[in-house]
Amino acid sequence: MASAYDESVSAVRSGTEPEVAAAELYAQLTDDERLDLLDGDDDFWPGMREMFEEGYNLRPIVHGAVPRLGIPGLRFSDGPRGVVMGRSTAFPVSMARGATWDVELEERIGQVIGAEARAQGANFFGGVCINLPRHPAWGRAQETYGEDPVLLGEMGAALTRGTQRHIMACAKHYALNSMENARFTVDVTCDDATLHEVFLPHFRRVVEEGASAIMSAYNSVNGEWCGQNEPLLTGVLREEWGFRGVVVSDFIWGLRDPVLSLRAGLDVEEPFRQQRGAVLPQALAEGRASWADVERAGIRILATQLRQEASLDGPAPSTDVVASAEHRALAREAAALSMVLLRNEPVDGTPVLPLPGTVRSLAVIGRLADEPGTGDHGSSDVRAPEVVTALAGLRAALPEVEIRYSGDDDPQAAAAAAAGCDAAVVIAGFTAEDEGEYVDPVAFAAPALRALYPPPPDPALAERLFGEDAAVPAGQAVGGDRGRLTLRPVDEEIIRAVAAANPRTVVAVRAAGAVLMEGWRTSVPAVLMSWYSGMEGGHALADVLLGRVDATGRLPFSVPTDEAHLPAFDRDATAITYDRWFGQRLLDRLGVPAAYPLGFGLSYTAFALDGCAASPTGPESLEVRTTVRNGGDRDGRHVVQVYGVRLDGDRAGERVLLGFAPVRVPAGGSADVTVHASLRPLGRWDAGARQLRVPSGPLRVEVAAWSGDPERQETELDLP
Repeated sequence: MASAYDESVSAVRSGTEPEVAAAELYAQLTDDERLDLLDGDDDFWPGMREMFEEGYNLRPIVHGAVPRLGIPGLRFSDGPRGVVMGRSTAFPVSMARGATWDVELEERIGQVIGAEARAQGANFFGGVCINLPRHPAWGRAQETYGEDPVLLGEMGAALTRGTQRHIMACAKHYALNSMENARFTVDVTCDDATLHEVFLPHFRRVVEEGASAIMSAYNSVNGEWCGQNEPLLTGVLREEWGFRGVVVSDFIWGLRDPVLSLRAGLDVEEPFRQQRGAVLPQALAEGRASWADVERAGIRILATQLRQEASLDGPAPSTDVVASAEHRALAREAAALSMVLLRNEPVDGTPVLPLPGTVRSLAVIGRLADEPGTGDHGSSDVRAPEVVTALAGLRAALPEVEIRYSGDDDPQAAAAAAAGCDAAVVIAGFTAEDEGEYVDPVAFAAPALRALYPPPPDPALAERLFGEDAAVPAGQAVGGDRGRLTLRPVDEEIIRAVAAANPRTVVAVRAAGAVLMEGWRTSVPAVLMSWYSGMEGGHALADVLLGRVDATGRLPFSVPTDEAHLPAFDRDATAITYDRWFGQRLLDRLGVPAAYPLGFGLSYTAFALDGCAASPTGPESLEVRTTVRNGGDRDGRHVVQVYGVRLDGDRAGERVLLGFAPVRVPAGGSADVTVHASLRPLGRWDAGARQLRVPSGPLRVEVAAWSGDPERQETELDLP
């Protein structure tokens, strides 16, 4: 017999508006069931004990299930580098995927993540992370796609499209979340123009793509916590952008006032029955909270589930798809395409990379060479069934080659291993201890946070989880914002020692954001940004080093030569102001060259751009055309980037990314490319009309290989 929920889904499939069907379903709920929609189904202390002692998100975390009517609730699985539940496919981190500049690839990854989540009982993916990392020290930079709003928005939209073929997609953390250690205490001040022109466009883009949910951030913005910030949750998100989905809190500490959060537009407190369960019944009885607000949230929650369920075609995939050979192959493809070749100088007249087939001995150096490099152990951790390390990947790819491995922090031993080899590969960078989600029980026990917990039924349990001797949760690392922007001093010593011992030295850098390399980059002929590259990362690294795959990645951020060329960053700040000047924008404003600019990356072949034509296709869009020529002797993949420069007005001369498109070009051939570009990055915030307006006037359009490319092609046009 069909449940009431099944009948509502059928009604939506037959043309009933989801909100209408949801209102009819909501009318069948009891008052207790209506309140239960608004938070998690697990009680706080048992849920915390499971999370800390057994592991995070081992099963779907359920919010608002009503078995009596067949309502499944929001069945949460985290991300973004795959499905956190089970033993799922671990893709490269989002920043690595941002380096592919490939929305089609990201949509395919989304489809796989959605299928694996749905196969394991989830219907809600909390892993579309699109925060803008204004400083490379941010601990969770690996969870997002890059420093530019256009890249963030298009990649986030692609992941949303892919995952929503199977489950609801949730974009996070809304908004201005790019400090980790201070995430529970910092207030970010940002004026309206900067907010709408720089820090919100990527969220707007994902909302327009049809994301089912938005997760609010921990920090406060302009004096109010994001989980109860009415100007953001209602004013911008719903009234300005027309968002119809559900708004959920970040976990445990995502709101400070349950009544205010409900009134402000937060629909679901995640992940447990916590503040709302303790406060709302009495607040409603006393008139401090409104049943109208409860109903508004409840209908949104139900309508979002109905809309997604009605869009599905066919049953859930079998669990056989989880970490299947096909999905692992996609992870390997993504990892290889993400790797960015930053330097490739000739030795004896030939570039060091790709390594020639004549290599008979290879030194593999570094503490990270045989250590799984999948990324943070925080809420984004994916427990892959296997991880191929760099050393394992190179050994598998070169079975007949002598591999000399040195994994100790010993420059002399590293140099001895490298001496006499045909080439040396140094793997250097960071781990989850150095950068990642800040998971510190001492911080969780701060009085302001502990006040958010309900009284513990077992005081000993509370002391075990949050007392002075509390341990880091199972499978986690303390992480947090990066303490340094350079490699460790011993890593730099090893690099210089190996380079002195072997002229054909390659450094593969594992990190999420920019690494300052001035102490060593010119002492080695080849540098590759290899990222946290997922479960197939070792195979992918071998694919790129050996030239089985072209070096195709392009930087999703700029790398400065000096930390003085970055915005100020205090990881313990309680207040900070965000302006528009960071990354490539700040370097351009300062008039200083980047070590490696936004969009930079070398290839194993030689590309050239020929011509630039641009024409408006709407009030906020352009079509830009060029031809890419491959003058080399091997097939390759290039990323065409379109930039806009206003020639008049208050920010004349400021270069902004408008669009991009990857293209494959055969050896000696050419390809015509059309890039669909957005004019919104040129827009100015009209405070009176509460909207972004693209100003009229002269515009220079550039097609380029990177920001400021001296070989760029240009055209000019007047915007009406």
